[in-house]
Amino acid sequence: MTGSLPYVLPFLTFLVFLALDGRIGLSPAADYTLRVVMLSAVLWFGSRKVITLRVRHWAGSLALGLLTFAVWIAPDLIAPGWRQTALFHNFLIGSAAAPAGGYATLSAAALSFRALRAVVLVPIIEELFWRAWLMRWLIRPDFLSVPLGAFTVQSFWITAVLFAAEHGTYWDVGLAAGILYNWWMVRTKSLGDCIFVHAVTNAALSAYVLLSGNWQYW
Repeated sequence: MTGSLPYVLPFLTFLVFLALDGRIGLSPAADYTLRVVMLSAVLWFGSRKVITLRVRHWAGSLALGLLTFAVWIAPDLIAPGWRQTALFHNFLIGSAAAPAGGYATLSAAALSFRALRAVVLVPIIEELFWRAWLMRWLIRPDFLSVPLGAFTVQSFWITAVLFAAEHGTYWDVGLAAGILYNWWMVRTKSLGDCIFVHAVTNAALSAYVLLSGNWQYW
């Protein structure tokens, strides 16, 4: 398990903060600042040796990141009532929730740290866990002996489905994103490219949220 820690610990820390959302008793700005600082510290002290940010396929990664963003918002633009059906509101996945008053009530500082987490930290944390660790661990528990981007049907689809489940009421687009990100890892065998793709998606989504006021995507 020791070899897995640099890949798994940041994600577990991220989940802990999600579980504590609104329960720490800090102001939103202080809360998001704490999250960014703590997650950054975990990545720096625990994971920096396994993080690779080198991007080999700039154009392809940029295009795929923007495509994934388009896929993410497309269902709600094409069919506005799509996410109000029982597929997305049930006892298994619950219902989408936002802070009281919506993110529009947050200060500029809180929104900045929220965006920073989404664009910079989350792509690193999630790509370390899902595609650099889980996709390989499902092939062989001695995952370090499995090259990045190794493909089996089982590891590909289990990772995609679990990635979808992580996104709750957005499981449909989460599944699509998981498939695209998995495919890019298999194709490029590059953690840096997958982090960049994920960052482009999240940056585009964050800009869309801030400019349009569609806070539900956050």
